[in-house]
Amino acid sequence: MRAFVQSAVKFGSEQGGAALAFRAAPRHLGRKQRTPPMDLTEAAAAVRQNAYAPYSNFKVGAAVKSRSGKVYRGCNVENTAYPEGTCAEAGAIAAMVAAGESSLTEVAVIADSPEPVTPCGGCRQKLFEFATSDAKITMASVSGKIVTMNVSDLLPGAFVKSQMEKH
Repeated sequence: MRAFVQSAVKFGSEQGGAALAFRAAPRHLGRKQRTPPMDLTEAAAAVRQNAYAPYSNFKVGAAVKSRSGKVYRGCNVENTAYPEGTCAEAGAIAAMVAAGESSLTEVAVIADSPEPVTPCGGCRQKLFEFATSDAKITMASVSGKIVTMNVSDLLPGAFVKSQMEKH
């Protein structure tokens, strides 16, 4: 398993709120200052705040970048009937597919935990279904710890379409 650990900007506060720093680009030749677009981990951290997690209080945010470069976000949504909830990764993938896209190149997932949280088994399979072979999956904690893996390292021995073919 090849995982790359990096340090990062702190993505949360002690109360669990997002403490994202948006930096303005310097002025050049009289142009107005602009706020650069959020990176994928920041997008996941921002949508994490919308998670509906009244039972576990474990909020997760995910952002996927499609082959076109567009970013789609999702957060976990719990339900009293626990198995009926939706994971953040599944929500982000559903938003991408609803927009007419079917291929992702990069993913970021963030949760309020001491260490980065990996996607559950079902979400690993969902990510593998839509990911390019070289897609990078970034897992982060709100404290700023980050682990990045290739999608195939995240789900070795994935179940693939060719296994469903009848001979």
